[in-house]
Amino acid sequence: MTVPYDLVIRGGTLATASEVFKADIGIRGGRIVALAADLPRQGEEIDATGKLVLPGGVDAHCHFDQPTSDGSRMADDFGTGPLSAAFGGTTTVIPFACQMKGQSLRAAVRDYHERANGKSVIDYAFHLIVTDPTEQVLGQELPALIRDGYTSFKIYTTYDDLKLDDRQILEVLALARREGALTMIHAENSDVIAWLTDALERAGNTGPRYHATARPAIAEREATHRAISFAEVVDAPVLVVHVSGGEAQQQIATARQRGLRVFAETCPQYLFLTAADLDLDGFEGAKHICSPPPRDRASQESVWRGLRDGTFQVFSSDHAPFRYDDPQGKKVAGERASFAHVPNGIPGVETRLPLLFSEGVLKGRISLRRFVELTSTNPARLYGLMPRKGTIAIGADADITIWDPGRQLTITNAMLHHNVDYTPYEGHQVTGWPETVLSRGEVVIRGGKCVGEAGRGAFLECGTPDTLQ
Repeated sequence: MTVPYDLVIRGGTLATASEVFKADIGIRGGRIVALAADLPRQGEEIDATGKLVLPGGVDAHCHFDQPTSDGSRMADDFGTGPLSAAFGGTTTVIPFACQMKGQSLRAAVRDYHERANGKSVIDYAFHLIVTDPTEQVLGQELPALIRDGYTSFKIYTTYDDLKLDDRQILEVLALARREGALTMIHAENSDVIAWLTDALERAGNTGPRYHATARPAIAEREATHRAISFAEVVDAPVLVVHVSGGEAQQQIATARQRGLRVFAETCPQYLFLTAADLDLDGFEGAKHICSPPPRDRASQESVWRGLRDGTFQVFSSDHAPFRYDDPQGKKVAGERASFAHVPNGIPGVETRLPLLFSEGVLKGRISLRRFVELTSTNPARLYGLMPRKGTIAIGADADITIWDPGRQLTITNAMLHHNVDYTPYEGHQVTGWPETVLSRGEVVIRGGKCVGEAGRGAFLECGTPDTLQ
């Protein structure tokens, strides 16, 4: 007798972006082939009674083994980074293949594939980072890469090694519109930041706390407004990444009310950290340096409102892992270095989902369906991975997380699986944690242990982004 399913997940409460319901899940060949009550008892089974069964998370903004130009080195590669993501309930990651100025974009992609090959325990795709939009890049390389499945790319308005000028931004947006791609924008005004940084350094104000002073909300607001304006001129969709609070949010909300295809992402640091976390004793505040910086309590509440009301479509980690006590990490320029020379970024790929679930869903700030939408369905949709990823549906990959919604624990760095020597969320108490994680129907995390093989993760070519309002 033929066994209809390789695996049945039985008795759980399923949640998608649109509904919450009781059903069993039948899996065959790595895909979901049945959703029904009381599926036949054949093949392997997982008892999910009393548990939540959710689509695997899609972390659409994380950095692994990304080259830098300042002598620093990211702590997580495509082994430890995706492993940490999987322990936190994420089954698809989308890091960045970064073009260095003067480099071929195609060469950057080849290099990133070499860094990734044979390491990841879960599936992955690539965004591109465009820093040098030459005639060759815009005329040949980028259109060809979009057709090959790299359908989203990030551009910067700040950082000397990364930023584009206004004309270049318009050129990239025009290409994205023409080729059906999605442009992500890091929006902060570079000249405002540079002017404030110079003034602070001349006054001897160089400690980590002044990173927040040098990157005020107005710099983010202005650049967000400019990015939206350029997108309107070109009539191209744009997604503003890691939005920190109300000033930039207002620009985005107003644009969406006017019918513009403007989308927004935020991250855990803007819900759980403030600028006060940069003002720790000695150099400790460097652990929390990221850009834009965390703001204040009012900004946190604004971000929560934006998660509820639809201003934000995506909740990502922006995992940028630099070790603290490491000469190639946060201390690359020494403990007495100005904040301007501290590598930007904080870890968070493993804690992203549990933090939002505990503080968002269980405290009534967002619904369970909204949680799934923000962390799985919307990123899959916006980055061209639907219907394969991001939902529990017939034909979708069996990327599934089984959550114990009542498990209580205190986050410590010792319990995490990244290669960073700290977590900014040390001591934070959460309720709810994924206990079993499946990638394409294969259990990769069970009972706090990894049972999936390194290198089993597959590279995903992305389709046309779905940017319909």
